[in-house]
Amino acid sequence: MNVDLYDFHLPEHLIAQTPLLNRTGSRLLTLEKATGNVEHHVFTDLINYLQPGDTLVLNDTRVIPARIMGSKPDTGAKMEVLLLKNVGEDRWEGLVKPAKRAKVGTVIQFSEELSATVESEGDMGARVLRFSYEGIFNEILDRLGQMPLPPYIKEQLDDQERYQTVYAKHEGSAAAPTAGLHFTSEFLELIQAKGVDIAYITLHVGLGTFRPMSVDRVEDHVMHEEYYSISEETASQLQAARDRGGRIVAVGTTSARTLETVGTRFGDEPIQACSGWTSIFIFPGYTFKLVNALLTNFHLPKSTLVMLVSALAGREHILNAYQEAIEQEYRFFSFGDAMFIY
Repeated sequence: MNVDLYDFHLPEHLIAQTPLLNRTGSRLLTLEKATGNVEHHVFTDLINYLQPGDTLVLNDTRVIPARIMGSKPDTGAKMEVLLLKNVGEDRWEGLVKPAKRAKVGTVIQFSEELSATVESEGDMGARVLRFSYEGIFNEILDRLGQMPLPPYIKEQLDDQERYQTVYAKHEGSAAAPTAGLHFTSEFLELIQAKGVDIAYITLHVGLGTFRPMSVDRVEDHVMHEEYYSISEETASQLQAARDRGGRIVAVGTTSARTLETVGTRFGDEPIQACSGWTSIFIFPGYTFKLVNALLTNFHLPKSTLVMLVSALAGREHILNAYQEAIEQEYRFFSFGDAMFIY
């Protein structure tokens, strides 16, 4: 399957640069996957599409200030590191820019108390770095690091919490699960009061979510591993939803990928608490195991995320809906508007 089948023209002025002051103030496009029918709403109309007995699944990962600026002590050359995955023993996988200056053995100094040495090289600028520091690493990172906003957002946020969901809990992500940015605690309470069960999973967003496609054939793309976990409570909620025939509604592609990893792992057996690493890649032809409906933002052309939503709703339905969103000037990407596929 050719990657170009998922291409479309997106005018630059539709790429949202800043979050709306009102979290729930976004627009909502609804797409009925069986028919391709599209309707236009405000985000809070989502509650009308949720039913008693549904289970709404949220990713409670918390973004860390993963972008840190440093320099090479020998030359003073500026270096930037984006931390992606803690691989243990003070070692992190990350992206280094400029990558050509980050050979094995290169030392990067971030402050008097923090430095790193490149241990190994991967593709597309990926490196494994071993950190040396005085004190507590997370506290140092809080002082020195910046929120890892996507490259198309040009300014740092005045309020860094605006790049966190209101239910963010477990630190470890290099990017926000952005479909969740629309919710307030009050709106979630209204949804729960309607009889919708709310469950939380964790997937720490890393390179797998935003790595661009660099192949011509969809099947040749390899996703990067990301860490996920579900608790005993969530496992019970998911199993109960499945037993009663209730819909499982994923908030965001990260929740969807975690749910499908769990669905694949347990099959027809009872769902249990679990954790691990997932590199699941969902594209058309995939049969969903747990996800019945999906709330998501509007994604990049030719991205793995466009392919995931196409697997759920069909390529033609997605591209038609995206074209209508463009014509109606919906806001795209991390701080953009929302889409509900049901």
